[in-house]
Amino acid sequence: MVNRRQFLAGSLLACTAARSAIAQSIPNSAGDQPPRLKAPALACDSHHHIYDARFPVSPHWRGGRPDGATVADYRRLMAKLGIARNVVVQPSTYGSDNRCLLDALTQFGAQARGIVVIDDDVELAQLKEMDQLGVRGVRVNFLSPQSWGITTVDRLLRTAKRIAPLGWHVQVLMSGAQIAEHEAVLAGLPTPVVIDHLGRIPQPQGLDHPGAQAILRLLARGNTWIKLSEPYADTLQGPPGYPDTSLLARAYLQAAPQRTLWGSDWPHPTEKIKPDDAVLFDLLAAWAPDPALRHQVLVSNPASLFGFS
Repeated sequence: MVNRRQFLAGSLLACTAARSAIAQSIPNSAGDQPPRLKAPALACDSHHHIYDARFPVSPHWRGGRPDGATVADYRRLMAKLGIARNVVVQPSTYGSDNRCLLDALTQFGAQARGIVVIDDDVELAQLKEMDQLGVRGVRVNFLSPQSWGITTVDRLLRTAKRIAPLGWHVQVLMSGAQIAEHEAVLAGLPTPVVIDHLGRIPQPQGLDHPGAQAILRLLARGNTWIKLSEPYADTLQGPPGYPDTSLLARAYLQAAPQRTLWGSDWPHPTEKIKPDDAVLFDLLAAWAPDPALRHQVLVSNPASLFGFS
């Protein structure tokens, strides 16, 4: 486990980094031009991953590990987008071995937060140590293979109960159909709930899909957040505007502007042809034309959920 002194050293490095968007080529990202949209001060990428060859892939994982996705590589993306804060999400690649993520948090410092994956037998002392390093939630993935096998609702309930005393949230990766099926479960969790990737709503149903309607009801209840990320995952109309999945993003913003987050999902592990992260960032200008709303999505909302000061 990384120590507090290393964490503070990383914090100083992060605070002195330049935040003006610059043109450059980034691994796992198409294009080399910065976005047209100027990021506000302290803008946050609320969802990305780090992969590092120093840490072994979980025995359960058969999908390999992308290259060019280290902390150093991601810092280049931060510079390209003008991002100052970031949230590292544990990928299924590493199972419940969070060493790569915790090492990344130490390197990034106080302007980063983490979302881990945990086993049922994790000790409270371990969770508290993760909390000191910036971890603020646990991801529960119903879509990808996990080290324990198939994820169940019972596991979700156990995880939420385990982390509730820490004030953490549960981040769920579900299909739209699963969200519709488990809406009552999500509404009853003792923690805030963060839904990944626009809810993974299939097209062309979009907003008419039961999962999208369930998300809108959950957002109205006040305990659910949603990440405006991966517009490419379910689109049938594609870039640069992703008109079909963009309808979902706009609807979520209208329903709960104070509980929406933007995430790059870099290094885009599901995509063989990598999207242009500048184009993805520029989508916010279309989704949220009001600069005050964009500030909320990029700065105020992440600060509230992840505890940035």
